[in-house]
Amino acid sequence: MSANLRKTAIIIDNRETLSTGENNGEGKIIRRMIISGIISAILIAVIIYTLPMTVLSFSSLIEYSTIVMLVIFLFFLLLRYFGILVFAYLYANEYTFKQEEGYAPFVSIIVPVYNEGKVVKESIKSLLKLDYSNYEIIVVNDGSTDNTKEVAETLVGFQPGKHTNIKVSLINKPNGGKAKSLNAGIRYSKSEFVLCMDGDSTLSEDTLKLAVRHFTDPHLGAVAGNVKVINRKKLYTDLQALEYIEGLNMARSAQGYMKLVNIIPGPIGVFRRKAIADAGFYSSDTFAEDADLTLKILAKGWKIYYEPGAIAFTEAPEKLQQLLKQRYRWTRGILQSLRKHKGMMMNPTINFGTTFTLWTMSYESLLWPVMNIFSNLFFIFAALVFGKSELIFFWWAGLAILDMTSALYCIAAEKEEFRLVFYAIVYRMFFILMIDICKMMSTIEEFLGIEMTWGKLERLGTLKS
Repeated sequence: MSANLRKTAIIIDNRETLSTGENNGEGKIIRRMIISGIISAILIAVIIYTLPMTVLSFSSLIEYSTIVMLVIFLFFLLLRYFGILVFAYLYANEYTFKQEEGYAPFVSIIVPVYNEGKVVKESIKSLLKLDYSNYEIIVVNDGSTDNTKEVAETLVGFQPGKHTNIKVSLINKPNGGKAKSLNAGIRYSKSEFVLCMDGDSTLSEDTLKLAVRHFTDPHLGAVAGNVKVINRKKLYTDLQALEYIEGLNMARSAQGYMKLVNIIPGPIGVFRRKAIADAGFYSSDTFAEDADLTLKILAKGWKIYYEPGAIAFTEAPEKLQQLLKQRYRWTRGILQSLRKHKGMMMNPTINFGTTFTLWTMSYESLLWPVMNIFSNLFFIFAALVFGKSELIFFWWAGLAILDMTSALYCIAAEKEEFRLVFYAIVYRMFFILMIDICKMMSTIEEFLGIEMTWGKLERLGTLKS
């Protein structure tokens, strides 16, 4: 390491992109009132017309409503599952391992760190083992209060990589949050492409090689990577490992087919610098800066692809309290991002892809958790009160079979651990239901405007390069 470290002053301009929406606010409100009035009038007319024909007893009414709710819930469940599976299959069918010979642009890897003293060294070591020669590493220390700065300084300078010496730089700045740290690193960098990651993650050796090859498409603004849980062999971390594979990566595969990935994960995302600049860089006004930037990039007309071979290994929460705290922040951050870009939801003529993405995100964030919770509660109530206890078993068995089928496909596609398939037995009825309850409570607090803090997961230091 060089004895004299060069100090560089960086001006962080955390620019925002003006939200796109209709200027005629009064006209929009009037149109909504008219449409709502017409729909309400139709519904009232249907109720008035059919009410005299209703001769059901209370128990019969519960029985029929149970059947109707079951059919409706299963319809949306199957539509969601098989819709994602079909597009994920189409993505896998067109996916190629073909390399772009001679295409190896210079890439800056931005590593924002805050109190990551336990894992930052292993994280940087993993980056030095990348099977790629044309890159640099920029570590941004966001005012850490532990030994992160001292650990990172031992790696500053030119370090031996797999093919050549790799430059490692360190930026020390006052604490300002992850978004401003990433912006500082991006502005310090002079490369056309940047890889943004978390300081608590390690990357697979082929990450850069597989990700940058897609940028031969001039319309591609970013490539989302594949996040995997590294600290497994415990109940909650194994369930999260299955969730990442089945719940997140399968959805990203489907979105990747349309090049409309809705969230570039924080642990691994490769960006065209121009796309970030067009979007106004990262912003600090939400608790999900990765979701916010993704939506801003899509809104500017850029495409976003998914590369399953660009893998980031990260530590997942091992305790229930840590897990719920993480999902609480994720949910509120996504809702903040949706609210920030709500103008695009009502006007598909601006960018249909972004409008479609926002509506699907709204469904997954707002409607689906509520539907899942109340459907389960309703069926349990109907089973216990009206003596249809077998309903609970068939309900659970049907969902478990569906989840095991999806898990088998996803684990086979990613060549993952087969043992994770058996967690599908309790995946939906226990884990997903618990997460959805957390999402619903987070949603209520977000709409009530209850103040929240960022919160930080305690690192265990299990990452290995």
